[in-house]
Amino acid sequence: MAEVILMPRLSDTMTEGVIAAWHKKVGDAVKKGELLAEVETDKATMDLESYKDGTLLHIGIEPGGKLQVNDLLAIIGEPGENIADLVKSGGSAAAPAAKTETAAPASKETAAPAAPATAGVDLSKIEEVILMPRLSDTMTEGVIADWHKKVGDKVSKGDLLAEVETDKATMELESYKNGTLLYIGAQKGDKVPVNTLLCVIGEPGSVDLEAIKAAANGGPVISASASPAVEQGSVSGSTEAATATQESTTNGRLKASPLARKLAAEKGINLQQVQGSGDGGRIVKSDIESFQPGKAAPAAAATAAAPVASTPAQPATTTTSGGTGLVSFEDRPVSQMRKVIARRLAESKFTAPHFYLTMSIDMDKAVASRAQLNELAPVKISFNDMVLKAVAIALKQHPVVNSSWLGDTIRTNHHVNIGVAVAVDEGLLVPVVRNADTKGLSQIATEVKDFAGKAKAKKLQPSDWEGSTFTISNLGMFGIDEFTAIINPPDSCILAVGAIQQVPVVKNGAVVPGNVMKVTLSCDHRVVDGASGAAFLLTVKGLLEEPLRMLI
Repeated sequence: MAEVILMPRLSDTMTEGVIAAWHKKVGDAVKKGELLAEVETDKATMDLESYKDGTLLHIGIEPGGKLQVNDLLAIIGEPGENIADLVKSGGSAAAPAAKTETAAPASKETAAPAAPATAGVDLSKIEEVILMPRLSDTMTEGVIADWHKKVGDKVSKGDLLAEVETDKATMELESYKNGTLLYIGAQKGDKVPVNTLLCVIGEPGSVDLEAIKAAANGGPVISASASPAVEQGSVSGSTEAATATQESTTNGRLKASPLARKLAAEKGINLQQVQGSGDGGRIVKSDIESFQPGKAAPAAAATAAAPVASTPAQPATTTTSGGTGLVSFEDRPVSQMRKVIARRLAESKFTAPHFYLTMSIDMDKAVASRAQLNELAPVKISFNDMVLKAVAIALKQHPVVNSSWLGDTIRTNHHVNIGVAVAVDEGLLVPVVRNADTKGLSQIATEVKDFAGKAKAKKLQPSDWEGSTFTISNLGMFGIDEFTAIINPPDSCILAVGAIQQVPVVKNGAVVPGNVMKVTLSCDHRVVDGASGAAFLLTVKGLLEEPLRMLI
């Protein structure tokens, strides 16, 4: 019997998905576990596997098409089955939605001026409208870092439209449809709230732009300049775009589509050697498929010699009253990441009653054990990895420390997800090692190194930094003896880790050199009391002073 496959909810915030690619076509035999399609969600491009055997009888939408969650995606059954009723019903609500989307362009040809002019126009229902997406769980607005298309340009699905600076990172925004860029709702540097008008892509004459602009007035763009949203790129903007087409990297970031990255990884191709044919030198699927090692592109270092033009912050000087010296300073606009760091940590510091517990830990055996482990481990294990493992075990024994303050309730988490603070140029990111208590030291070391690399390259996805239950901040590599950290809400505690110092210690009545590390636990007193925090630190201390206990 034929079975309907609806668009699944692939993330907690997903409301719709875009088909990046189909890996099966109608009539193909499909086995359980085989890759059906790639779906681009609000988090990442994800593989969708079949959960049954059969034949693909129907595809609900072509590549580049957008489906709401629970819309008809595909039908799998036996060859020759009558699926007309299933296609019509589309899993209840799916069919009407699909019909509306397919019928919309035709109706706009004849009645476009009148249809959107009603007061209750919902921009999210207009196929040609692209709204500012929510690119992270804490994002409320995005800043347009750069436009890679201008009004009147042809746009293909997968083309890079713009770069959007969020509170977490600067992320690429790709087009999920073909057409012409008819309208740009925000200039470079403008702040655009989530779910407000970003741009319009369609066929010229098929949509009433004035009605769309009028409907968008309820949630206006907060402009960085006094001029209205432009419909024509400036001369300097087009010059920058022309320069950028010669490069496949911008500000050190390699530009490639998610599908191109996946194919390159499967074929073992170094993306740095591939010449991109997409917008701004972006690497797309066809570049990977046609790549020949003998015709590798020039090294990225050579192409990076011509940086993208930007407007630097202007230093200001003023002469002192004595006329003998200058006072010099520079004003920089606050980045989205820095704004969110300021807001969240200020809320934490002035809302959560912090108290601090500091403990010294004898690291002699940890130092010796690490040297032995690194002789056998497939990856280099750091002291931070050992601290993370000890904390994960301790959190299972002290669940009150692994709790979250939620206002009217206190949530005790049974899973152990540890955030690791990583410094980047613009601020701080906290990727999460999930279920850390179940992972070995080598696995933890691999994940932390991978996260650190992604953070510095601005490649972290929202799913990488969501869901921590405890946080570790380590400044030991900078020689900091000890410090206090601000709690990362909704966590109830954060552990600040200092450097391992060689100091004189007393052992068996004699003064000998020892390796001592200081850690400070910041606790939210609404959730954790002093005795609970102290007991947790004692367990961490015991595990690090006898590291073999972590391997049992």
